[in-house]
Amino acid sequence: MRDLLYLSSRHALHHRVRTAILILCLAVAAYLPSIVQILTVRYETSLNARAQSTPLIMGAKGNRFDLTLSALYFRSSKTDPVPYAEFETLANARAGLAIPLNLRFTAQTVPIVCTSIEYFDARSLTLDSGNKPLRVGDIVLGSAVASVLNKSVGETIQSDQPQAFDIAEAPAITLRIVGVLKPTGTPDDEAIFAEIRTAWMLEGAMHGHDKATEVDPRMVFAETDDGVVLNSAVRQLNQITAENAASFHVHGEEGDLPLSAILLFPSSNKDATIVKARINNSRLYQMLIPSDVIDDLMGFVFRIKGFLDLVAVLLAICVGLMTLLVILLTMKLRAREMLTLNHIGCGRFTTIGLYSTELAMILIASAILAALSVWLSLALLPNLVTAI
Repeated sequence: MRDLLYLSSRHALHHRVRTAILILCLAVAAYLPSIVQILTVRYETSLNARAQSTPLIMGAKGNRFDLTLSALYFRSSKTDPVPYAEFETLANARAGLAIPLNLRFTAQTVPIVCTSIEYFDARSLTLDSGNKPLRVGDIVLGSAVASVLNKSVGETIQSDQPQAFDIAEAPAITLRIVGVLKPTGTPDDEAIFAEIRTAWMLEGAMHGHDKATEVDPRMVFAETDDGVVLNSAVRQLNQITAENAASFHVHGEEGDLPLSAILLFPSSNKDATIVKARINNSRLYQMLIPSDVIDDLMGFVFRIKGFLDLVAVLLAICVGLMTLLVILLTMKLRAREMLTLNHIGCGRFTTIGLYSTELAMILIASAILAALSVWLSLALLPNLVTAI
C-alpha cells in the first residue's frame, strides 16, 4: 500500500496542473449544493425562530410580506401608517400585551425602533450597561450598533433627516445614549431603541422652543386668552435636557400620530382568534400571524432552491463526465507505462490500484477544499437574516 501511495502521489505531482484542475472542479461541484443547503436551512431556522416569537402583527392593509419583514427586521417599508388611537384601542381591549412600533427614522442609517418599554421584556432583551430609554430623546443601542459606531453610554448621536433639503421636514434631533444591550444574535443587535414619544419628536409633531415670554416680540404671531401664538421663525430645540424638557409639547391629537405596526402578544388562543377576526374584518387594517407569512415566503425560496439544486446536479454530471474523460485519456497515455510494470512482475490489480489510489487522493483533496470553502463562506458571509 505504501508503494501505491508513493507512485500515485509522485504521478499526481508530476502532472500538477491536471491534478489541480481536477481537484478544483470536483471541489466546486461539491461546494455549491452544500453551501446552498446549509444557508437555506440556516435562513429558514432563523426566520422561523423570529416569527414564532411574535404571535401577531397588526398594520395597514397591503403587502403582508412587507409589513411582516418591517415589523420583525426593522427594514424600511412603504406600507400606510396606523394611527396611535388603534394601539390604544387594542391595549384597552385587554386581549394581551400590545406594543407599538414606529420604524420611519434612522440615525447614521441604523433603524430607530420607537416602541414601549414592554418591548424589552417581550424580546428578553437585557442591558449590558446603562438604563432603558424612559425619557423622550433617550436611546439604547443594540450590541452590534454600539460596536460599529463605537458609541457608549453618555454620548450622543444625530438622527437622519428623511429629506435633507426639505425645509418643511423636522430637523435632525440629537439623541442621548442611555444604554447598550447585550448581544442576542437577532435583528435587535442591529437597531437603536427609543421610547415611542421620541417618534413624535422625530416626526415634528412634538417640539420645544424658547419660552413665549422670553422671545423677541417680533416672533409673536398673536395673543389670545388661551396663550401666545408664535410664528414659525421661533428657534426650535433639537435636544431634550432636564432644563428644557417642560417646553416640549405635542401639536395635534396624539391618537392621530402614526405607527408603522403593532405587535400583539395575546393572553390566550381565544383572545388571539377574536382580535384577529375583528381586525381582519375591517377595511383599513390587517392582523397577521408572522409564522404563516414566513412559511409562505420560504415557499418561494424553496422554489428557487429547487432550480439551484437542478443546476448543481447538472454541474455534478458534467464534472463527473469530465473526470471520466480525463481518467480514460490518462489510461491511454499510461498504457506503455503499465505494460512495463507488467513485464517487471506487477500484477493486474497493481495497475488498478495505481489508478484507484490516485483518484482517491484527488477526491479526498477535493472534499477537504470544498469543506474549507464552506467553512470560510459561513465565517465571512454576513448574517443574511439580520441583513434583510
